[in-house]
Amino acid sequence: MRPVLIGAGRGSRLEHRTEEIPKTLVPVMGRPMLDWILDALGEAGFTKKDVIFVCGYRADVLRARYPELTYVENTDWENNNILASLLYAREHLGAGFVSSYTDIVYRGSAVRDLVASPSDWSKVLVCDTDWRRRYVHRNNHPESDAEKMLAEGSRVTDISRVIASEQASGEFIGVARFDADGARELVEAYDEAKATCPTLGDRPFPKAYLIHLFQRMIQRGSTFHRVDTHGGYMELDTLEDLEMASTWWAGGS
Repeated sequence: MRPVLIGAGRGSRLEHRTEEIPKTLVPVMGRPMLDWILDALGEAGFTKKDVIFVCGYRADVLRARYPELTYVENTDWENNNILASLLYAREHLGAGFVSSYTDIVYRGSAVRDLVASPSDWSKVLVCDTDWRRRYVHRNNHPESDAEKMLAEGSRVTDISRVIASEQASGEFIGVARFDADGARELVEAYDEAKATCPTLGDRPFPKAYLIHLFQRMIQRGSTFHRVDTHGGYMELDTLEDLEMASTWWAGGS
């Protein structure tokens, strides 16, 4: 099982901060987001040589700064989105994988708990139960944009942006684990949806998010589980988010 980091897009909402570098290299609290992610993965036993990085925008910068990583290039990153981006790494998914967005910062404990989750859980998502505090005074990325989930105990029953905040069990932080069976199921579900669905969720298929496929799988009877983090996670999507990062990181439960 290897980590697959999905970071092909530019991150245009960070404006001038991504003119010369990809979004994951924008500093947060003095360090590139990617360094925080690599440290978190390291706490779960993964080394830089284990990491698969799906790159796109300014891939040359990433390759020069992090030569230890294995790269897969999304050559059509301007016309697709994070779901299609993950599947560019298809050849690396079969043995199971841990996937992660790359515009986020999170504790290593979240990855440790994910990797240590029960062996009969084939598809596991990390859920932040302390998520709503990060949306207080956050004007450019409202709660309606959060990838919220509902759960019955550890089993995820729904994952969608349209879940009412008051009902949500938490927010999907963008980090997940799929064992070999789960990986096979995910790839098969992707191929089936690509062949039959012009749209997925509310998006044209090429622009779909991971959660759109997860939700389709859940609705068709696939079982997803969750492990929780109580804070210790943040998404950095806008310049406003960068300004609030230190407060968010210090304020978790």
